Amino acid sequence: MDGLPPGYRPNFGVCLINSDNQVFVASRLNVPGAWQMPQGAIEDGEEPKLAAIKKLREETGVVSAEIIAEVPNWLTYDFPPTVKAKVNRLWGGEWHGQAQKWFLMRLTKDNDSEINLANGEADTEFAEWKWASPEEVIEQAVDYKRPQYEEVMKTFEPYLNGSSISAKCKSTKW
Repeated sequence: MDGLPPGYRPNFGVCLINSDNQVFVASRLNVPGAWQMPQGAIEDGEEPKLAAIKKLREETGVVSAEIIAEVPNWLTYDFPPTVKAKVNRLWGGEWHGQAQKWFLMRLTKDNDSEINLANGEADTEFAEWKWASPEEVIEQAVDYKRPQYEEVMKTFEPYLNGSSISAKCKSTKW
């Protein structure tokens, strides 16, 4: 993987948008209140784009989406010490943080019918999901990911103009 910074776990991120240019975010099961865009590890020999498409389907059920843009370089974030100790134990490595290739994907079906966080393709990671404005995505991100989310939104801003509609939560709790 060209340009991957040493000491960072290779990862991808997906900024999935709907026809209103709102961004898909989901709340993690293991960190309540931590909203994030889909992301995941890139396996050895796996192409980042293919990993993103595959994991988006596994984590959200979405298959009707197309890649419309890509952040041209790897974006990194460092783990806080408590997170670093936990993930390095789980992943069996010594990672400073993650380096991510980000893709902007747009739903090609104009509804939410495919979204299914518990579709059985992978272990369920998320409790609930919603569509949010780019500003809300940044505000609701965990602190250590916020600078990266700002960079992602800045890069994809030409595609996101006019997304001032507030979040519509898709939770069974509310």
